[in-house]
Amino acid sequence: MRALLLAAGRGERLRPHTDACPKPLLPVGGKRLIEWQIEGLARAGIADIVINTAHLPDQFEPALGDGSRYGARLRFAREGQRAEDARETLGGIVHALPLLGDEPFIVASSDIVTAFDYRSLSGPAQRIARGDLDAHLVLVDNPPYHPDGDMGRSPAGTATRTAPRLTYGNIGLFAPRIFADLPPARARLFPWLYQFVDRGRVGAEHFGGAWFNVGTTAELAACEQALRLRRIF
Repeated sequence: MRALLLAAGRGERLRPHTDACPKPLLPVGGKRLIEWQIEGLARAGIADIVINTAHLPDQFEPALGDGSRYGARLRFAREGQRAEDARETLGGIVHALPLLGDEPFIVASSDIVTAFDYRSLSGPAQRIARGDLDAHLVLVDNPPYHPDGDMGRSPAGTATRTAPRLTYGNIGLFAPRIFADLPPARARLFPWLYQFVDRGRVGAEHFGGAWFNVGTTAELAACEQALRLRRIF
């Protein structure tokens, strides 16, 4: 299984910190933000990782190398030289598709820090490979900034658009076939993916463990504190 880490945006809410440093390379808990994700994937045996870039792309390879220090192989899907060149989530996936292979692959944000165990996705990956599903999403408890959530979960384990809703945790597993005919243009994953949700083709699981989305200075500080107190790992 391969993975795509989304790292192309500027991180507007973390400016001015992100004016000179890409958000995924900001330090938190003694590591770069993206390193928590790289190491989590590598621990699960997911060693082939693609990172998409646009904002300050030349900083990534010198900072992270080829991935060997993490027990992984890193490759980069460059979308441009500026934040304005970033293609959003859907466009970024399509742009990176040639590097992601023919099997189900993970897509995750590089600005989350979580105790989620990526090994748990092996079962959903088999269902996607068999054609039973087209995608699988990890849902988390609704954070204060998103109280209404994004999606529900049916008794059969599929994503729904009905309440009660949980929040999409920015971790998903996808069949490459659903992106095959799309242009690599700037586009968001949602609402495009809802067509598959409405057809019952998207699995969902609820992860209730530690999960931090680092989008603001306050969230960065809260994540730092949680890591210091070992509330995540």
